[in-house]
Amino acid sequence: MSVFEVSATIGLVIVVLVAIYIVAKPVETGNVFIAAVLSAAFGGYTAVTIYADGFMPIWSNHTNNLWGVQVWWDLLFAVALCLFLAAPRARKVGMNLPLWTVFVVGTASIGLLAMLARLFWLENQAQSAD
Repeated sequence: MSVFEVSATIGLVIVVLVAIYIVAKPVETGNVFIAAVLSAAFGGYTAVTIYADGFMPIWSNHTNNLWGVQVWWDLLFAVALCLFLAAPRARKVGMNLPLWTVFVVGTASIGLLAMLARLFWLENQAQSAD
């Protein structure tokens, strides 16, 4: 296996483990630690990738063929759907939704995970205050 195949496999394993955690341990608020660590780790990986390869491969990877466009749309739909689901909860706890939306749109999953970490933290604080 190439280093890229190993990296892709690691990502799949992480998502499966997180999905199992979500299904097996249903709670009203999410896990601040998991969201924050994933945001930081993915942000770090992305920074290294941009340093090594630059920005342009992002666009060329998603406009090179039908699969590239399909993956791009999938990313856009997933981020928009998560933002749609998180927005009412974020608004309820007083988060600056326009600012977070700009961050999420600009960074996709990195910003979304950071937003969710903040949302979960605020929800936990509100529950503790009750």
